[in-house]
Amino acid sequence: MTGWQKNLKRTMDLTVGAALLLLSAPLMALLALRIKLHDGGPVLFRRRVVGPKGEFDAFKLRTMRVDADAILRRNPEMRQQFEINFKLNNDPRITRAGAALRRSGLDELPQLWNVLKGEMSLVGPHMIAPAELKKYGEAGWIFAAMKPGLTGYWQVAGDQNAGYDRRISMDLSYVENWSLGGDLKILLQTPGRVLRGSGV
Repeated sequence: MTGWQKNLKRTMDLTVGAALLLLSAPLMALLALRIKLHDGGPVLFRRRVVGPKGEFDAFKLRTMRVDADAILRRNPEMRQQFEINFKLNNDPRITRAGAALRRSGLDELPQLWNVLKGEMSLVGPHMIAPAELKKYGEAGWIFAAMKPGLTGYWQVAGDQNAGYDRRISMDLSYVENWSLGGDLKILLQTPGRVLRGSGV
């Protein structure tokens, strides 16, 4: 990606991201109230992820129980399963309110703030935690080359339960074949994923 292409992508992030943040603010307020009323815990969750400038906190609406990390530490079998794909099938730590948010992908809306801060892009590789870098091996360079995305090729075209080989292949394909038109196509496909409850 050349310098002018990066500037063009950043301009789209700022203009579209600011508009989406403004439009989604009332919805985020309602979702935050639902989370707060459900169990009284914090509304936001900070997920430590990697980007071109190093690690940062990506914001999400909290979808898990307040003691989710403690539950994982106390259960060796659950922890072993989690370390395979850094997610759990039928995760018992997810709250009732959080399950609907995850299906729709609306829990990711606060990451619009990360986009405006320049830590993320509207479209990019799927964000990963620092511990996941070892799964990517030599392909880990993509996270030094491009910001993780609020949405991306893997999210709109892939299987949310895909293994790392498939995820890495799709992220590599996105980065190596990047175009502004491709980003716009992914952005246009994303609302359909949300409406179908397939997540992003």
